[in-house]
Amino acid sequence: MADAFLPKKKPLTKEDIKRLKERLPKKVEISTEGTKVTEQGEAVTDVAPILESHSDEISVPLSAEEIHAFQIYASMLKEKNKVMNLTAVDDDKGIAMKHFIDSLTLCPYIRDEESKAGKGKGLTFIDVGTGAGFPGLPVKISCPELSVTLMDSLEKRLKFLDEVITALGLTDCITVHSRAEDAGRNKKFREKYDIATARAVARLSVLAEYCLPLVKVGGVFLAMKSHSDEEENEAAKAIALLGGTIEKTDTFKLPGTDMERTIIVVRKIRPTPARFPRKAGTPSKTPIV
Repeated sequence: MADAFLPKKKPLTKEDIKRLKERLPKKVEISTEGTKVTEQGEAVTDVAPILESHSDEISVPLSAEEIHAFQIYASMLKEKNKVMNLTAVDDDKGIAMKHFIDSLTLCPYIRDEESKAGKGKGLTFIDVGTGAGFPGLPVKISCPELSVTLMDSLEKRLKFLDEVITALGLTDCITVHSRAEDAGRNKKFREKYDIATARAVARLSVLAEYCLPLVKVGGVFLAMKSHSDEEENEAAKAIALLGGTIEKTDTFKLPGTDMERTIIVVRKIRPTPARFPRKAGTPSKTPIV
């Protein structure tokens, strides 16, 4: 992944790490399983060591302040997950790697787009079907200059994300309650974004119909997939029909794991025809082939 345009962030010092640890609950013990717990027996969220170990490996260095923001986000996610099904992955390592580090792999591509746009040009970014905020919120934490929209069809999820946004003091970061197909036909959202992304299990042809109508001509749709060879061939017609072209595909493994990831960069080269996206539910039931 390209990293020539990543900002220089001051590496974590021993003092930074000390301050981060001081922000954790004071009365902490280590259980026999090695998990940090309070005196009341409650697990303490601590994603910092994993983020410190692996963020540089994906060319996304994190500051002490950013790691602290991820600590807060992870704690809120685990707490809310007790009463609401936000994620099946709720252990510290899983949250840090499968949600945070995985989401942050988009950042080098975003930096490339910022460089192409030129200095002082703030970019707009939309995360379609954001769920518990991935990848949009981690991206916003690492790229605070982005104007971020988190879109989802379930309002309860968005209320949680609003709480996280407030807790982290994030600005220029909003939530939108809508299905992607409806948003793509709405003048308020259609072709308004420099970058759109979706981290979902849907086929690439379906994700393209959700996302490309939202992207400006010249912008990109960054598709996050676990694998893509068959899907790229299958989605070629849909992407072309929707006004896009596959610019490049990068496949890699998340650091310290055997989990394969693929990011497909789809450039929007012409306007999406007015008939797309089709009505809600149609893209998934009848993909463009």
